[in-house]
Amino acid sequence: MPVTLIGLTLPALTFALSLDRILNGLTRPFFGWVSDQIGREYTMALAFFIGAAALFTLNQSGSNPVIFVLVTALYFGVYGEIFSLFPATQGDTFGAKFAASNAGMLYTAKGAGALLVPIAAGIAKNHGWGAVFSVAMTFNVIAGLMALFVLKPMRVRHFAKSRDAYPSQAATDSVPRAT
Repeated sequence: MPVTLIGLTLPALTFALSLDRILNGLTRPFFGWVSDQIGREYTMALAFFIGAAALFTLNQSGSNPVIFVLVTALYFGVYGEIFSLFPATQGDTFGAKFAASNAGMLYTAKGAGALLVPIAAGIAKNHGWGAVFSVAMTFNVIAGLMALFVLKPMRVRHFAKSRDAYPSQAATDSVPRAT
């Protein structure tokens, strides 16, 4: 009789964990390329919305080993985008001078998010994992909407203010110089 955990056979769980790590790494440059094509904020929104859909699918059908393997791989694949897009977005926005400090703050925020794990465990104990998935789906949807309706307008205003404060050197380079 195969060993099972939450209704999954151990080989399916082991395969899912391996595939998750591989896709998490492969999708980082992929999402960087996508963001170069459609923009950082749209790529973030896309990843967060796909993440919400993956969590919904896991909540509904995650006990099926094939769906579990494929959908967790999808979720961890889109989760990898934060490691390519967040530092790139802060670098684009605030420049290179404090890029290491800003990236460190972003990573610290990710670590602080780990403090939510005991809260999630308490929710799961009292209300089941469906409630945890619902909260996580909601956070993904909120993050996707914030990428579009908070981050994008904020960056547009920031860049407009920067252009006004520091006029482009290109405009002065196009003027013929007297020799």
